[in-house]
Amino acid sequence: MKKGTTLFLKIAVVLIGTPVLALGLWGIYDLAKNPANPDYAHILYPIVIGIYLSAIPFYMALYQTFRLLGYIDRNEAFSSMSVKALSHIKKDAIIISILYVLMMPFIFLLAQSDDAPGLILFGMIPIFASIVIAVFAAVLQRLLQQAIDIKSENDLTV
Repeated sequence: MKKGTTLFLKIAVVLIGTPVLALGLWGIYDLAKNPANPDYAHILYPIVIGIYLSAIPFYMALYQTFRLLGYIDRNEAFSSMSVKALSHIKKDAIIISILYVLMMPFIFLLAQSDDAPGLILFGMIPIFASIVIAVFAAVLQRLLQQAIDIKSENDLTV
């Protein structure tokens, strides 16, 4: 495989991480510093803390994705390192989902006090997105492990 065939995906990983970093540095910080309604600030702070905590596994998963793309570039896609990277991505996605599930009561309180029921749906989007990513990574991990096992069996028989 030619080196750089995953360049588009690497650029996409960087482009996914950049707006999240900008939002974390300026957007969420400004929201916590100057809430739209100071009466809701005590509800808003746990949500902001949860968003900042979820950034840690998010960037860890992006790093593992970048490493996985590097393995593909070096023709090491069918290796235990790739399986391990997919395992880390799966665990990070599960952690993100758990963090947002823990934030849901605060989002519910904020939606109830602000009379904005649609806010609950926006709180559920990261939960379901990270669950889908975790399931997808688990399926890829299992398929890759089976392919590695088949490859090692074929190498032993020849």
